[in-house]
Amino acid sequence: MIKKLAPFMRRYRVPAILCPVAIILEVIIDVSIPLLMANIVDRGIPNQDVVLITRTGVLMIGLALFALLVGVSSSWLASTAAMGFGSEIRKRLFSRIQTFSFARLDKFGVPTLITRLTNDVNNLQNITMMGLRMAFRAPFMLIMALVLAIRINSGLATVFFVAIPILTVGLGLIMSNAYPRFRALQRKLDKLNSTVQENLISIRVVKAFVRSTFEKNRFRDANQDLRDGALKAIRLVILNGPMMQLAIYACIIAVLWFGGGMVQSGGMLTGQLISFISYVNQILRSLMMLSMVFLFSVRAKASGERVIEVLETDSGMTEPDPETLEMMGDEVPDGSVEFRAVDFRYSEEAEQNVLSNISFEIRSGETIGIIGATGSGKTSLVSLIPRLYDATVGEVLVGGRDVRDYSLKTLRDAVAVVLQNNTLFTGTIRENLQWGKEDANDEELMAVCQTAQAAEFIEKMPEGLDTMLGQGGVNLSGGQKQRLCIARALLKYPKIIILDDSTSAVDTATDSRLRQGFAETLQDVTVIIIAQRINSIQHADRILVLDDGRINGIGTHDELMEQNEIYRDVFNSQQEGMKDQ
Repeated sequence: MIKKLAPFMRRYRVPAILCPVAIILEVIIDVSIPLLMANIVDRGIPNQDVVLITRTGVLMIGLALFALLVGVSSSWLASTAAMGFGSEIRKRLFSRIQTFSFARLDKFGVPTLITRLTNDVNNLQNITMMGLRMAFRAPFMLIMALVLAIRINSGLATVFFVAIPILTVGLGLIMSNAYPRFRALQRKLDKLNSTVQENLISIRVVKAFVRSTFEKNRFRDANQDLRDGALKAIRLVILNGPMMQLAIYACIIAVLWFGGGMVQSGGMLTGQLISFISYVNQILRSLMMLSMVFLFSVRAKASGERVIEVLETDSGMTEPDPETLEMMGDEVPDGSVEFRAVDFRYSEEAEQNVLSNISFEIRSGETIGIIGATGSGKTSLVSLIPRLYDATVGEVLVGGRDVRDYSLKTLRDAVAVVLQNNTLFTGTIRENLQWGKEDANDEELMAVCQTAQAAEFIEKMPEGLDTMLGQGGVNLSGGQKQRLCIARALLKYPKIIILDDSTSAVDTATDSRLRQGFAETLQDVTVIIIAQRINSIQHADRILVLDDGRINGIGTHDELMEQNEIYRDVFNSQQEGMKDQ
């Protein structure tokens, strides 16, 4: 894991290297001060040597101030390296997620990806900061203090050789049992994030159906589950504190007992005993620091595995090699579409196909309607054209070439998709529309808005194109959001435009004007319209009827009325519904 994550420290290697150097200087000063103190007690005070006491005291103060300066520097260097390390991981993670196919996003789920980008990376940051300081300071201080303690009195130092193995075994048992608990804790955090995200995104539905109490209970259960998981892990980890404290006090008592006897018998000087006790504290403090590093590394290991899992997951989308692009070119010649014996399922584990044996052709510039019952595979079918998903079996061709032979950028620039969920972003109307074309001027923006029947309500707004939209376009109606999304797609000047039930929130008169606008301005563009209302697609060149993932019929409105029972039943039921109104 360290080998895989180490490259993310490359930009911050200078502070990462300087930090241990500063810490080593600090440790050298820390272990020197007890020797100077012993010199004052054993030589200066008995001989009443004021000069020695003063000179040594001033030196101790100077060393302490220098140690303070070096300590602050090491903290700053460690923070810089750790925060930079975390920033690089987050940047790479986010970039990696951006390359994921919809299938990969479905596999992980949004809540767990958010947890991995935030909490898991924070855990790696924390252990890096702790590691740069404690992981260098503790062993170096342990070794130096132990050597100096042995040098003062090797017999008394045997106390450590009893305590250290006992502490090591205890720490090993705690760590081995803590790791699975921390992994489970991160999964519980995923669950809590999922609950919060789902509730906040759907807050209007929750309030409309008066389900606040139900959602509070669901959150309470997830929150308590997380709390119980955290307590289960912490209950084990906190055993380390009492174990270390017991060892520290036991060692100090043993040193005072045996060392005091040695001072009384003349086998050890008082200053030596005082400095020895200082080294006892330094040694045991170093052991405590090491134990904390090890325990935090257990949680960081669980987080690191989750981060690496995302980084090492293939995107699910293969790009053609440069030689193929150079030989065949990377331009979509026209808006023709062809499906050749296509089967599709969302995951390899799925038992049934969503689409089965789909074969049909769309000529460039043709307008195609798609209709079918909920769950018949309409959205799945059109998602294969811009490679939001890849066909499981068979081929999807655009412009006479398999979609997998284009670069994703070229293909998706040529195919504009207006999905069922009308996604707008915080910012102005202008900024949202310019997702379609970054350098579009006002004339171009208003032209596509005119076609999308959005110009009228934009012009009525006090700030026009510069009107600020809330997150998700909350200050717009459903129909207004749909029309802005259509305008944004038109601004790409695509060869193919896919409207996935994108006029469901507009009235029939606006829907009619939209169709008229498409007919006038998209004559050379292939238009694919998924609709629930037959009157939205009945003037299309051809209409595709889907039933349970299969093509049930294809033809003009008149042909389907004569030949296709499903289409005829839908049309008649809708006509009766309109009469009833």
